[in-house]
Order: sequence, then structure tokens, then C-alpha cells
Amino acid sequence: MADSPSFRRHPLASSVDLVRWLPSSSTSPSGRLLAAAVHDPTSGPAASSIHLLPLSDPGSPLASLQLPSRATALRCSPAALAAATSSGSLHFLPSSFDSDAAVSVPGGAGFHVGPVRGLDCGEEEWVTAGEDGRVHLVGGAADGRVVARRLWDGKGMSGYEAARWASPVEFATGGAGCGVQWWDRRKGDAVVAQCNGIWGRGIVTGMVHSIDIHPSRKHICVVGGSSGTIFAWDLRWPQQPIPLSGVGLNGTAEPVCESEVWEVLFDTYTQSSDIISSASARILPVMMCSEDGILAVVEQDERPFELLAEACAINSFDIDPQNPSDVVCALEWESIGVLTRGRDAMAEE
Repeated sequence: MADSPSFRRHPLASSVDLVRWLPSSSTSPSGRLLAAAVHDPTSGPAASSIHLLPLSDPGSPLASLQLPSRATALRCSPAALAAATSSGSLHFLPSSFDSDAAVSVPGGAGFHVGPVRGLDCGEEEWVTAGEDGRVHLVGGAADGRVVARRLWDGKGMSGYEAARWASPVEFATGGAGCGVQWWDRRKGDAVVAQCNGIWGRGIVTGMVHSIDIHPSRKHICVVGGSSGTIFAWDLRWPQQPIPLSGVGLNGTAEPVCESEVWEVLFDTYTQSSDIISSASARILPVMMCSEDGILAVVEQDERPFELLAEACAINSFDIDPQNPSDVVCALEWESIGVLTRGRDAMAEE
């Protein structure tokens, strides 16, 4: 991380809630592509859409999909781009980005009532988790329809903010009143482990906003939440969450911020300060973004490394899986930021 990164800000006409890299295609005439969830706060809740943007000119959308309400989650797979909304609906846009071929699951009593903030793609099914306390698996039926199957209904006793697949049969969820939960479909689609986190030394449960699971260490997840909190949860020691950042932890982890941590991802670009084997218990570097405009890398027992300090919230970010030196950010003040680290940044400058 010694090289200074380059940062480019691309103004848009609407506020940006979420942004994702799309899988690169050598046949795409527009080069590398982004997906962004945008909304116009002056035009009401229905003025929301998903834009397909070329990295070379993010201000000129190549395609758009109108949404019935503001997007609350955005994920992509090789076959489709999926967006969940504040009204409880789920929308799929195929990889051809033909809006006429888009399909959806409507919000309501049969699916989710209210915002769906947890969304992730597995090998065959998507998982959704909502503020209504419901968890669904969504997949295709033989007749081409999209079918949602309910796994759990918390009936308002808890609400979900995040969901992440670990394997074809395991996934994690998190939110308010439930901490982090680990589900195993081999055991009756049930929660098999739970962690309250590090708020109040694990005595109370804070708000979980984001979960990531390392692709080569599926027993470890990293969690971002309220009060600047970031911690890792190793299923081998389920009652011992590992603090990475937080307020009031008596020096066990230096807080990288004091506001909401909106997103966390394992950072495959940053090299750890120590050589870590696959059997090591040490947590790999993690990137985060926050309500108070911080984009940083945190590492166990190390000082946070700040990459950006913006005057507005960084609502989400994504690391390009094919070029992990590149990071795209959703800046609340109507712009997208692209951060390039290392030698690539020096070459661009």
C-alpha cells in the first residue's frame, strides 16, 4: 500500500445508492462496465432505476431498468443483475441487459413487506433477507417462472440487513436483534450458529449492515455495522468474535470511524503485514466504507489505512474481482468515484 492511489470522480444527475462492477467481457464494445442504483430525491420514491454504465464514461448510461421504489440491494452473477427494493420487490436483468427480458418478484404478503437489504447469488439460488424478518430462497422453475420459497419469518421480532452465501448449502445473515446467523440447508434450512458481535462485549446486539465471506476461508466471515464496528467471526470459535474496528473496545481495535459501516469486503489486493497460511487464524485485510465518508483498509492488530475521506457518505463500494487494484464507490452527492491503487495508478497519472 506504499504507492499513492489515483482517484477520479464522475458526476451523475442523480443520487447514487449502490454500485457494482459487472463481469468483464472481451466482446463488449464499451469495455469495462458498472451497474449503479440511482434515485432522484426531488421526484418521489418511484424515480429510481438501475443504470448500466461504461467505465470510460459513467455519465452516459448504456441501458436502464426502472424500479418501483428505491433500490436497497444490488448484486450480479454471470447470468443476471439483481436489485431489491424498499417496497419488498426483487428484479432480475439478464446479462444481455435487455430490459424487455427483465423478470421480477413483487413485494407483498407472499414475499417481503418493506425493504430487502440482504441479497446474494449462490450457485443455483439467490437468498433474500428483509427488514420484515423474512428469509427467502429465489430460483427458476421448470416453466421459466421465478419462484421464491420462504425459509423463515421472524414476524417483526428481528430484521435483516445482510445476507451472504458461503457454499451451495451454507449462508450467513445479519441485522437488528439477531446479530449474525449461520444457516445450513443440510440441517433443515436452519440456523446452526449465532453471534451477537462485539457491541457491549457481546452482551448486547448492535446493527449488522454488511457481511462478507472469504472465498478460500468459508468458515470466516467479516461483519460491518453500527458505531464504526467491524469484526470477524470464525466458526471454529463461534463465541469469540475478533474485533477489527469499534468504539469503546478498550484499545483492542482502533476505530476507523464512529458512524455506520455500510459495506465490508475482504481486500484481495492488499498484502497482509504477515505471511498468512490457509490454516492461520489471522484475519485477512478488509476494506470498508462508512456514513461519514471513509474508505479504508483494516487489518487485525494494525492501524487502519485510510484510502478516502469524503465530505459525504460513501454508500457502497465494490472491488473489481478481475482487477482488484480498482475500487468503485457510490458517493451520496451524485457521483461515482473510481480508485486505482498501485502501479496501475502510477501509470494512469
